[in-house]
This record gives sequence, C-alpha cells and structure tokens, in this order.
Amino acid sequence: MTALGAIEPAGSGDQGQILKLAVMAVGGQGGGVLTGWIEAMARAEGYAVQATSVAGVAQRTGATIYYIEMAPKAAQSPVFSLAPAAGDVDIVIAAEMMEAGRAILRGFVTPDRTVLIGSTHRALAVSEKTVPGDGIAKAEEVRAAAEMAAKRLVLADMEVLALQAGSVISASLFGALAGSGALPFKRPAFEAAIRAGGKGVDGSLRAFAAGFDAVQKTAADAPKPQSTQIPNPTGKPDLLAEWEALMRRAGALPDPAVTLAQAGLRKLVDFQDLAYGAEYLTRIEAILAQDKAEHSYALTAQAAKYIANAMAYDDVIRVADLKTRSGRFVAIRKEMGATEAHLLQVTEYMHPRAAEVAGMLPAGLGRRVMASPRALKILEKLFNRGRHFRSDGLWAFAQLYALGGLRFYRRRTLRHAEEVAHLESWLAQAMAYLPQNYDLAVEVIRCRRLIKGYSDTHARGRSKYDRVLDGIAVVASRADAADWARRLREAALQDEEGRALDGALDTIRSFS
Repeated sequence: MTALGAIEPAGSGDQGQILKLAVMAVGGQGGGVLTGWIEAMARAEGYAVQATSVAGVAQRTGATIYYIEMAPKAAQSPVFSLAPAAGDVDIVIAAEMMEAGRAILRGFVTPDRTVLIGSTHRALAVSEKTVPGDGIAKAEEVRAAAEMAAKRLVLADMEVLALQAGSVISASLFGALAGSGALPFKRPAFEAAIRAGGKGVDGSLRAFAAGFDAVQKTAADAPKPQSTQIPNPTGKPDLLAEWEALMRRAGALPDPAVTLAQAGLRKLVDFQDLAYGAEYLTRIEAILAQDKAEHSYALTAQAAKYIANAMAYDDVIRVADLKTRSGRFVAIRKEMGATEAHLLQVTEYMHPRAAEVAGMLPAGLGRRVMASPRALKILEKLFNRGRHFRSDGLWAFAQLYALGGLRFYRRRTLRHAEEVAHLESWLAQAMAYLPQNYDLAVEVIRCRRLIKGYSDTHARGRSKYDRVLDGIAVVASRADAADWARRLREAALQDEEGRALDGALDTIRSFS
C-alpha cells in the first residue's frame, strides 16, 4: 500500500465541478452495494447524484462497471453522463488487482487527475484457470503500471481486511475511499450511509474502519495476512507414535528434500493412511540411494514433490471426501458472508464418465468392463449425465459421505492399479536416464506436473505427458536434452489444446 501524503479531495478546486467515480467489480464483491452507499451518502450531503452500471459476464470473463457522477445541488440541474469516458474519471475503485489493470487499459486512470483505490488480492479469471500450467497474470506488472498511471495510488489487501472483520470487500473499499480523502465528505457521513442500509451493519462498519485505517498507514504499518498454522495430528497413541516415526524418516532425508517430503507425507496420510505414507517414503529413499550430493540432491527433492502429487490422485472417493469435510462448509459460509441467521444451500454438480465408474470396480472386474464395448455402453447409459446434489441436505450428503469413506477399498480398485502402474513406469523412465544425464532425469520427474485433476482434465494431461515423453526420447542422446525436455514440458502447459506442444515437437522432428 502506498503511503498517503496531504489529502486533497478530488475536484476541490471547483465546487461546481462534477465528481466522476467508477467502480470495477465482479460478481460477489458487492459492487452494487458499494455504489448504493456512495449514492446515498452524496444525496444525504446535499449533492445531486446519478449512478449507472454496465454489466459484465459472469465468472470473471468480464466485470461490471458502476459509474457515479455527483455535484453540489444548484439552481440549474447538472447534466450527467451514463458511462465513464477515457481520461475523464476522478476516482477509480478496483475490487481486485486485475480490475485495476483493466481500468488503466481502458484509459480511466490518468496521472493528471485520477485517484486509484484498489485491492491487492487476486480473484482468478477463467482465462487464468484454464491454462494447464501457471496462467496467473503478474500482479506486479499491474502495480508498476498503476504507479505511473494514477495521480495517487491507494492499495491494500481489502479482501483480507474484510474477512478479518467478518464482512465483504465492498465495506473495506468504502472505508478506503473515506480514508483517501478523495471525496469532500467526512467519515461520519460514510458510516451513516452504512447504517442507513440496515443490513450487516456491525460487520460492515468493522470492515469500513479497517479499510479507513489501512490507507492512512505506511506499508510497514499495514496489516499483514495471518500466517497459516499446520495443526498437530490427534488420535490414538499407537497411531501418533507411528506418525512421529514417519516424520523422523522424512526428517532424515537430505535438507533440500525434507520440507517437501514432510508436506507430501501429510498429504498422503490424509489421502489414505499411515501405511500409504510409509510407501511414499520408501519410494523417495530408493531414489535417494541413486542420487548424488554433488547435484545438491535435486532429483530427490523433485521426486519428493511429484511422487506425493502422483500418489494423491483425484478419484471419485477423494472428490466425495473433500466435498463432505466440515472445513469446506465453514469456508463456503465464510466466503458467502453467511451467519447462523442465514439458510445456506450448496448444490454439487456431478458428471461421472463410464471410465470413472469402471475405475471404482475391483481391478480384475474393471479391466473386463473396460475391454467390453457392450458393458461400457451400459455404463454410459446409466451414469453419463449431469446430476445435481444438494449436499446441504441429509440424503445427498449421506451418499457423498459414504462414498468418501471408501478409502479402505481404494487399493483394490482399477483406478488405483492404473495409477500405481503409471507411477512406476514414470519413475523407471526417469531413472533410466540418470546414469548418462542427471539433469534429464530431473526434468522427466518434473514432467509429472502435466497430469492432474480427473475425468477429461486427467485424460488430456495423460495425453500431453505421453507426447512429451515421446519427444524426450527423440532428443535423449543430445547434450542439451534436459533443456529440450524443459521446453517441451513448458510448451505443453501453455494452452489446453496443445498447439504450442505441436510446434515444439515439429521443431524436434525437423533436426532429428
């Protein structure tokens, strides 16, 4: 957050000037509520006001722009515009960092007049989520652009401030607007507008105060997000003793692998059981036996990370387990701002494919079903359609809970057998390269990140993984094979359709 100097209200040089304010927000951030507060406050303070909105598209493919114009009441009514114009906005409020960037791109933020108030948190856009790899846009670049584009920049993590106050981001942004001094109104006028709204007043006032205080402090004094504490496990003494023994085994690994191995161990014991965690450590120790200290045990460290991800695959049991955990419902209520006075309904959408159903069968039976077109056709007819489950209801929750409780049966399923076979094949391919090219073995281990999710996402990831490994085999004898392996993997992560990977493979074929 930037420190604020002397605060001069926008438009203070001319009391007849129309103040122009744009709010950039997406669904669930309370942009309409924020606009309503601003409009109500200005009217109460004797201003003529007009508020409009241009709706975007849901799910972050577009944002709603709320636009407010206000001016002191005079004998002649002012003529207000219906939408903001580039270079003609006094105050921009961005409810998320990329929305600040969108405002800058559209020309709403100018260095000669605009106060830009924004939240530094991220709410990922659909285009960022659908990239197979890391498609998250760089917030640092937006901030650098904002520092140059705005007359005054006011930034803080308004989402964290609101959550800590038990409210939503619109209230902390309203407080930031008040604290910035960009409008010619005193703090009591802002608070009166919240009280007049009549809903969630106490929480909104707390979040308002947090936003107000944050923008008047330096970055060093700004509130920091609370650190996440990993809870200690609880259970029977003999199980806790076994858990501590596993943690000591993980702690005995070389330093570069310890943190990753302990995190992986927690993940896999939560996924399955203590014995599964022991299997994980045994696999890491087998790789360590062939690793070399001169390479700082990079192979072991990467294996500790990606073996854990491979063993904690997303099957139907895992999905059902996660959907019925109490912490999930607490998080949903918190995100929605629901209190005990609210009735919250949660609807799950399930669309299992025949392959996923067959994967839940015992391994032998599942293979026979997958080999039978007739059996697959029957499964498709019975299961391949979308279903909605109200998991806040007893019957749907009971079904999901029972399904999530089948961990004891998971090891006998076809899906588990397939995942173990693929895991062992992947590790064997990586270790086969180790004697000739250590760096290439490490890159093959990292290729496991291509596989994630379930259903169609998992199938696409497996297909890309296979194509990347085939490409690596073509260049394995080259001195720069590890570099080409990295290029192929990064190309596979660039787009869902695999166009970049096609180009990289064509390049390899051109010189092979």
